[in-house]
Amino acid sequence: MEARDAELKKELDATLHARRELGEEYDSALVDSFLGKVEQRLDGTIDRRMRRHLAEQQMVVARGARSPGNPVDSWSERFGFGVISLILAIPLSAIAVVNAGLTGLLVSWAGIFGVNAVHSLRGVDFGRRRRERASEWDD
Repeated sequence: MEARDAELKKELDATLHARRELGEEYDSALVDSFLGKVEQRLDGTIDRRMRRHLAEQQMVVARGARSPGNPVDSWSERFGFGVISLILAIPLSAIAVVNAGLTGLLVSWAGIFGVNAVHSLRGVDFGRRRRERASEWDD
């Protein structure tokens, strides 16, 4: 049992002892007081964990690794994705032509084009130019 658990157990014992002495009319006040102490303990634990997690993320970013929330899109990543999608397009095209003819081929290539378009536009901020123009007008 941890020291914090022992402290909480002492608080619970004190609350139950006070209930026996004061009677049932003080039940809600005693329960509220005890729950307030539990809530403070939980808040402290959550705060410590969040600070530790943020410090770990800052260390990862400081060491030059990618930030988990902000991946860096490099040219080699986009090129590799395009090459892989073209390699996979060969068997997909063959399967589509055999099963559905020209319509299947067009649908499969539309899908390949769509996947590549979405991948290339990932992380693009479309409202940036509009915001830049709006800030120019505000000046």
